[in-house]
Amino acid sequence: MQRMGMMIGLNPDKVAEYKRLHAAVWPEILALISSCNIRNYTIFLREPENVLFGTFEYHGTDFAADMAKMAADPRNQEWWAECMPCQIPLETRAEGEWWATMEEVFHLD
Repeated sequence: MQRMGMMIGLNPDKVAEYKRLHAAVWPEILALISSCNIRNYTIFLREPENVLFGTFEYHGTDFAADMAKMAADPRNQEWWAECMPCQIPLETRAEGEWWATMEEVFHLD
């Protein structure tokens, strides 16, 4: 199992819309996330800075393949089309990233 952490900005004018979307995530998206071996997925919002922090556990054996499966799914592409206009990627993210990934420096069970 691999723990993941990531951050992205949130457009201040889209906070309510983003919260509305995530209060009723489409069932197909929830099923897709699970089928891509993601568990314990949580997104936190820090206001007034409007920064999102996401964390999840990856329980698969091929993260790149599972993320490619997720990205290729037509319904997920529709979901991202709803969510992405709300988000403001960090300028310091790595090339090819939308959400900026983070290094785990501590964990306690």
